[in-house]
Amino acid sequence: MSDALITPRSRSLAPANRPDGVLPVALDGVRYRADGATLLDQVTFRLRPGRLTTIMGANGAGKTLCLRLIQGLLRPDDGQITYATGPLNEAGRRRIATVFQRPVLLRRSVIGNLRHALRVYGIPRGDRAEMLADLLHLADLTALAHRSARVLSAGEQQRLSIVRALAAEPDLLLLDEPTANLDPYATRLIETLIRAAEARGATVVLVTHDVGQARRLADDVIFLNRGRVLEQSPAQEFFDTPASDAAAAYLAGRLLL
Repeated sequence: MSDALITPRSRSLAPANRPDGVLPVALDGVRYRADGATLLDQVTFRLRPGRLTTIMGANGAGKTLCLRLIQGLLRPDDGQITYATGPLNEAGRRRIATVFQRPVLLRRSVIGNLRHALRVYGIPRGDRAEMLADLLHLADLTALAHRSARVLSAGEQQRLSIVRALAAEPDLLLLDEPTANLDPYATRLIETLIRAAEARGATVVLVTHDVGQARRLADDVIFLNRGRVLEQSPAQEFFDTPASDAAAAYLAGRLLL
């Protein structure tokens, strides 16, 4: 698999035309509580369109929780989440695709998983064959198309999960530590797919603990600490001159108590 694969081979995977300047998602003063504890407190941030934003922070900072709130799986106790596409109804949810750390795959072949996704997403029957070929090519899974998805390696399963998400042609792609526990080669292949999603015009939100990965991929960084946003800044600025002691400690591999 080469970086050339980030360039779509056909119109079915061509870059989407999305209006510039539209904030795809905005969180304003979001609080979330569970079991009597405040897990997110006054969280406010904006996701800029067509950008890759990494959400970073120590375990328990609230990173995955933010993704679940954006996806609509949870509702905030206070504050609001607004979307450029309007209220998060069923149609809106279909414009948001999520890939979890542990892929959830059907007990079908690789191509069977993709066929199911295209059918669920309402892709016209006449367009599916071309899209299937392109998605398999993009993930470098063409040779494994008829293999059971459950017997793929961890990296192959994650690549399948990502291109299955891309079958929805999402406006927003949420990735929750997609390269956790993968070796460097498998990680590089996943990062190529993430760049492919960007090339298609999707706004990407990536939760990661991998500072090197964030340096390679991020346009913007949101840093969470104990359920609060301490920083949101362009990536280069965050890595070169973190504005908070907690972020500086995190980047140095220290835990600030």
